[in-house]
Amino acid sequence: MSDIMRGRPMKFRILEILYDGDEIWNYDLVKQLMDEYGMKGDFHRDSVNFDLIETVASGFIESVESEIDTTGKFREGSLLYKYRFTSIGKAQYEELASKVHKKKEA
Repeated sequence: MSDIMRGRPMKFRILEILYDGDEIWNYDLVKQLMDEYGMKGDFHRDSVNFDLIETVASGFIESVESEIDTTGKFREGSLLYKYRFTSIGKAQYEELASKVHKKKEA
C-alpha cells in the first residue's frame, strides 16, 4: 500500500487505504486512522466514522456487509460496516494520486 496520502486530509487517506482492493471493517479503519492522525477518544472515533459515512455518500466506497456491534469492537449497539472501493472511488483516487507528491521528510 502506498502512503503518499499519509498526513494529508483524512478522506484522501481513506481512499488510499482502500485502493489495494481489500475489504475492511469500519472499526479497523477507524482505529488505523486515529493512530495515524494522533486522535483519541469517543469524539474523534465518531468524527472519523462520519468521514467514512461521507465517503460512502460520495460514492467512492460502498458497504458490502453490516452487523450490529454486540461485543464493543467499535461501540456496543452500533452498526458495523465492511467497506470496499467503488469504480468511481478508484478513478478519483488515481486522479488525486497523480497530482500529489510524497511529502518530504523534515
